[in-house]
Amino acid sequence: MPGVSGTAGLLQAGAWARSRQAGILIIGTLLAVLLLAAVIAAAIGAAGIPVSRLPAALGLVDSTDAATLARDQLVLWSVRLPRIAVAVIIGALLAAGGTIMQGLFRNPLADPALVGVSSGGALGAATVIVFGDRLLANTGISLPFQLLPLAAFIGALITTFTLHRLATHENRTSIAMFLLGGIAIGALASAGIGLLVFVADDRQLRDVTFWLLGSLGGATWEKVTILAPFLVAMIASIPFIARGLDLLVLGEAEAFHMGVEVERLKRWSIVLVSAMTGAAVAFAGVIGFVGIIVPHLLRLVIGPSHRRLLPASACLGAILLLGADTCARTVAAPAEIPIGILTALVGAPFFLAILLRQRSVIGL
Repeated sequence: MPGVSGTAGLLQAGAWARSRQAGILIIGTLLAVLLLAAVIAAAIGAAGIPVSRLPAALGLVDSTDAATLARDQLVLWSVRLPRIAVAVIIGALLAAGGTIMQGLFRNPLADPALVGVSSGGALGAATVIVFGDRLLANTGISLPFQLLPLAAFIGALITTFTLHRLATHENRTSIAMFLLGGIAIGALASAGIGLLVFVADDRQLRDVTFWLLGSLGGATWEKVTILAPFLVAMIASIPFIARGLDLLVLGEAEAFHMGVEVERLKRWSIVLVSAMTGAAVAFAGVIGFVGIIVPHLLRLVIGPSHRRLLPASACLGAILLLGADTCARTVAAPAEIPIGILTALVGAPFFLAILLRQRSVIGL
């Protein structure tokens, strides 16, 4: 009956429009919350800057107290703003990376840190720290900082590719193999890091420990400029991978018959997740559970469409990591709690709750 089918089509179009409007509203709200979190992060710390003095420190208004203005601008532009920018970018990368992995593997338990991808990136960075430093020890040349993101990317890429090969057989991804393979790969990477800790000297040991615990200390504008292209690449990729990730939930064969170039999608997604995770690990160490918490919370609100889920995940991931970093540097001030500890304290119970819900699927 044409009338019935036409009515169904109108209802479906109306539902899609309402879902799109809800997604836009939620993303706008998240951006507003992110801005508020950035203002709070800029204002509080060991050297506090009252919110009333922030406009002057940002150069938006004039100030009559030159000494106070100089102090506020030094703290804000040299310490706070670079750290805020790094936290926002890394939080967005980790959350978006987890979202892409969950869509690619059709697995709600996927997370770069949980399945060893972050550990693989940390192993690559730690290898450069220990052996690269020793190779250049007698040359008087310092280790180029740009090598760390490259080494972490290579380590994360090898780990992700190996995990994909282990978990996929005859175009089907096994959730059990995915989890067990990720645990095994993470254990191997941890063993490699342990070996590097054993042979490292005191200075190298401090640097390697940084990767294990996770921290945003030492953020600079140079690091922001290196990290920014990874965020731009992720945002630019959304229109090209969102539809494919949506259709992969039906299965690889079904997605292929619906016009998705599955192998190209998988290759690009693996490279993209590896690059984002490698960059995050290189500049902040191993920070877990951001990529598993954020997508689950947002799917409950805006649904599974990756065209909306990916930008929303990036926003919420940025908020989560910025909030965690603000707590890390203020709760025990002047000491600083490793941010990886805080995210694990929040994320581990959340992961256990998801695992209990999924145990019938995993077969436990």
